[in-house]
Amino acid sequence: MAINIFTRMKDSISADLHELMDKKEQKNPITALNQYLRQSEQEKEKVRKLIERQYKLKEEFSREYLKAQDLADKRLKQSEVAEKAEEADLYDFAMKEHEEYQARAIRLKASREEAIEQLTSLENKYEEMKHRLKDMHMRRMELMGRENIARANQQMNRVIEDVSDKPFAKFAELEQYIENLEYQVNNAFYKSGFDTKIAKLEKEMEEKKNSKSE
Repeated sequence: MAINIFTRMKDSISADLHELMDKKEQKNPITALNQYLRQSEQEKEKVRKLIERQYKLKEEFSREYLKAQDLADKRLKQSEVAEKAEEADLYDFAMKEHEEYQARAIRLKASREEAIEQLTSLENKYEEMKHRLKDMHMRRMELMGRENIARANQQMNRVIEDVSDKPFAKFAELEQYIENLEYQVNNAFYKSGFDTKIAKLEKEMEEKKNSKSE
């Protein structure tokens, strides 16, 4: 029961992720193109492995053909020896074997030639596929470059528009703030100096008063 619950949770999460990826790809075509190219590269790798198998199959046909042809030739020579020796049973056996091996060799030769033709066709298509994928990768790079330029221009235009409208007002606010701050500092300094001067005057007047009274 627990396994089924975890399986459903995993499937649900996986489905949600795929849905999110689909939505994201719809918003950004470059992402969808990257996904398509990854899948195409995977398909190319599968084709490469099939071509390797076809190579091995062609070599196997070649080996079996040569083996069958050698045995057919061997039995033919043996039949000639038996015929000269007037050994009818040996002659009949050798000819029967020769015919069977020769028929097998003919069939294997035809299969080998067909495998070579198929391999040549596969190799040509594989090369064409590689060229098409290379062109698509180059095209993707070109589109990514254009996307980068478009995004950069969009961001710069946004900054330029903002600089044209808002910053000067912000500079004015900042200038006003600094002026107010300077005024407060100067005012505070003046008040501090004023109090000091008055206190000094009061002290001097008191000293003069005391000197006269003496």
